[in-house]
Amino acid sequence: MDQPQRIAKLVLVTPDGAVVGSLPGFPVALPWWQDAESVVQAAREHHGIDVTVLRLLAADRDKPHGGEVTYLAEVRRPVPAETWNGRLEAHPLRQPYAEPGGPAADLDWAGSMLAKHGIAAVGPPAQVRSWNLSSVWRIPVHGQTVWLKVVPPFFAHEGRALAALADQGVPRLLGHDGSRVLLAEIPGEDMYEAALPQLLDMVTLLVTLQASWIGRVEGLQAIGLPDWRGPALAVAVFDVVERTRGELSGDAAAALDRFVGNLPNRFAEIAACAIPDTLVHGDFHPGNVRGNAASLTLLDWGDCGIGHPLLDQPAFLSRVAAEYDAAIRARWNREWRAALPGCDPVRASLLLAPVAAARQAVLYRHFLDNIEPSEQVYHRSDPVHWLRRTATLLQRER
Repeated sequence: MDQPQRIAKLVLVTPDGAVVGSLPGFPVALPWWQDAESVVQAAREHHGIDVTVLRLLAADRDKPHGGEVTYLAEVRRPVPAETWNGRLEAHPLRQPYAEPGGPAADLDWAGSMLAKHGIAAVGPPAQVRSWNLSSVWRIPVHGQTVWLKVVPPFFAHEGRALAALADQGVPRLLGHDGSRVLLAEIPGEDMYEAALPQLLDMVTLLVTLQASWIGRVEGLQAIGLPDWRGPALAVAVFDVVERTRGELSGDAAAALDRFVGNLPNRFAEIAACAIPDTLVHGDFHPGNVRGNAASLTLLDWGDCGIGHPLLDQPAFLSRVAAEYDAAIRARWNREWRAALPGCDPVRASLLLAPVAAARQAVLYRHFLDNIEPSEQVYHRSDPVHWLRRTATLLQRER
């Protein structure tokens, strides 16, 4: 669906947090609110200044994307600007990269990691993204581009996960420290428009990786991955249903109550399909794969956790052409039957479909509980959307 054009307004501060003023709105090439690179480029074109986007302050739409969006942005020194009479309040959930001086500290850390590898930057870093789920920078170095990614605490296991999964089709770490990771360049292109043969290879790559972690859940727990196994997920689904009840229709709420009450039985049926809990990517779709005809790499492990591996199937299938559905399911089933003879991935995937949708509601509720109010507009409607989706799937089951 086409998005309306984004008009960016900037409130400017210096690295020490002093307010400079504001800039009037200007058009931005891309509508996506979290895309910082197009804002930086447009500020340079329209106002002749270099800025670093820190965070979203306000938007005239109640959900992404497009429309008039106001950001806090950092400039190295004061520049001509209009008077701004607003106030910048501290918030305990604000991320360091959303504060003045925060991105510079992250880039200094990245520079120290590069130095340890004997790598020097050959040009200025470029800001790619800034929002409540990540800050991403592209750093040109000799012979390649490296990527700096900084995430909130609830995604801080990503660096440890990548270290544990090294050489298993994941990005190569140059360094990680808490919420920061520095990643080597990945050859190829992002696979949003992948053809069917590549989509099938993605499934094979994921299942091979997940199968290799069966029986090693303790290792995943040790690096701090979230727990989406039956008991923990049932508690979390109950909580999000209760907290979202006022936004649900009576029929949807009743269906979800029955679902929650029957979750222990459903998880027992899933367990009987003989595919054990293991690593879950958490956001598996073609756009989170990069590569070429020779190799594929699974990106974006901030959402990974421990649970049933077929929790990853619905999100992937929802992002591919409908005519590929049968072939992709057949590959998924074949890979699991080869890995675990006698298992029943078909039955498991049917039972897991509403569970996977409910897990999405849990994730978005967790985001909302852990980000500051001005950034909640990104996710505010997501828990109820996914619970309604869960109720629809339950209705189809019946």
